[in-house]
Amino acid sequence: MSAKVSDYLLRRLREWDVQYVFAYPGDGINGLLAAWGRAKDQPRFIQARHEEMAAFQAVGYAKFSGRVGVCAATSGPGAIHLLNGLYDAKLDHVPVVALVGQTDRSAMGGSYQQEVDLLSLFKDVASEYCQMVTVPEQLPNVLDRAIRTAYARRTVTAVIVPADVQNLDYEPPAHAFKMVPSSLGVPHYAPVPSDDDLRRAAAVLNAGRRVAILVGQGARNARPLVEETAERLGAGVAKALLGKDVLPDTLPYVTGSIGLLGTRASYEMMRDCDTLLTIGSSFPYTQFLPEFDQARAVQIDADPFMVGLRYPFEVNLVGDAAATLGRLLPMLVRKEDRSWQRTVCDNAERWWQIMERRADVDADPINPEYAVHALDRMLPDDAMICADSGSAANWYARHLRMRGGMRGSLSGTLATMGPGVPYAIGAKFAHPERPVIALVGDGAMQMNGLAEMITVAKYWREWADPRLVVCVLDNRDLNQVTWEMRAMQGAPQFLPSQELPPVPYADFAAAIGLRGFLAEERGAVEPAWRQALHADRPCVLAIRTDPAVPPIPPHATWDQIEAAAEAVLRGDSDRASMVKQGFMAKLQDFLPGGKRPHAHGGSHAHR
Repeated sequence: MSAKVSDYLLRRLREWDVQYVFAYPGDGINGLLAAWGRAKDQPRFIQARHEEMAAFQAVGYAKFSGRVGVCAATSGPGAIHLLNGLYDAKLDHVPVVALVGQTDRSAMGGSYQQEVDLLSLFKDVASEYCQMVTVPEQLPNVLDRAIRTAYARRTVTAVIVPADVQNLDYEPPAHAFKMVPSSLGVPHYAPVPSDDDLRRAAAVLNAGRRVAILVGQGARNARPLVEETAERLGAGVAKALLGKDVLPDTLPYVTGSIGLLGTRASYEMMRDCDTLLTIGSSFPYTQFLPEFDQARAVQIDADPFMVGLRYPFEVNLVGDAAATLGRLLPMLVRKEDRSWQRTVCDNAERWWQIMERRADVDADPINPEYAVHALDRMLPDDAMICADSGSAANWYARHLRMRGGMRGSLSGTLATMGPGVPYAIGAKFAHPERPVIALVGDGAMQMNGLAEMITVAKYWREWADPRLVVCVLDNRDLNQVTWEMRAMQGAPQFLPSQELPPVPYADFAAAIGLRGFLAEERGAVEPAWRQALHADRPCVLAIRTDPAVPPIPPHATWDQIEAAAEAVLRGDSDRASMVKQGFMAKLQDFLPGGKRPHAHGGSHAHR
């Protein structure tokens, strides 16, 4: 029997060494599904519960493996469902290829069932490369370019294959007019700036007395060189959230995350520096960078499209982070005055002391900062950590210290709800021998995390290390939005939009053959974490947390705390404990040390 287009498509994926396709079936890809059967499920078809989750799993796989993530969906509604996960990949610069079915060519333009103009639908999210295969000879070039473009541009591409084309006999492109041959492979290259640009950058950095470095995910392959640069310049290093795992937080001059979810030490370093070096980051929030007339600045980024965007950089170096730093370092003069770096180190140490004290504030029933802070010292050095959007991202950013070979990620730029659990699944397929922890809020867990635990139950026995811990911070409130309403709008909590129904998360996990643990008081948190991290299979750890603990930004002032208090006085349902927790948490920034405060929450009308 001759090979079909669908057979060749799977064969070409294997030749690209694609091991997994995260997908959900539908009749628009029936030809592909049949081919998967003939191919003995190679590459593996990983069945999500929803196409959006398949896309998130592909993103998580790509983020934690460094390889292209591939997802597949049927025509019409299936293709539409992919979009949110694909936009997450595009905005975080992650290579993902979407394979999408379409109605038969004979039905196109006829308002047929499930007919959607997919080329228009994917025009933005897959703007670098989106093509529909209409004849067999077109396939290898389109698929190869989609994969190669995803890798080279670190972005999303899409290949649309109509259902009838999937079942045509495959014919390779001929040596003929208007035929386009193709080939495999992505050559490795590491662009570097010119010597003149490097000398200009070195002059700026050598002249600075108080140098701050900001790293993002683009610096991940340059860890030793970033450390050497910081040492030579006597600099401190802040990390954009997507670059949280670039450097270990055990280095004394690393100030942690920057931005609204960042640390006071990072905020102070940017406030006081006179020179800024940004490496592999497109961190967008300029209000957390130095004043525009305050610091001379140098940027290193591999993408010429992304340089010069966030700050008036004096020198923009277009190049791979490692290759560029390797050529720049010999031009840098070691700074003998280390007083600036000592100040940065002192501020970073003080911040971690503040985090310890804030986690130690009593709450009703459990302080969410303590729930995550307790995990910090238990984390295995090879852990992979995924955080969902919402207040869980605050505690991930501030309380978990990266060390060893830890990896971590979240939806950075899109900041969408829901990727925590599917990211963890993708990470597990990337590294089945490593433990994974997902920190999610109850809103994200109810949105789609519960269903994806069924996916975990389906596949976990394949993983060399069975540990996948999903920690649900169960405060029965869409907490991040609640606090944004309070602090930014001066508005009280609006229960019809914010209150969440109770769900027995641990019981659900147990019901589908996983482990479930519940912590409802402070003393149960650490034992529950230990049980979860030593479980013989994936588990859900539900921790009942207090929604009145505020995710106070690093630059918060007493005026902002008072604005939140005014919202409470105008009728917030959680007024008593919110005022106490807000002031007690902020107080930790001002205490000289040691003393443990207590703030017991009051009644909770919404519980």
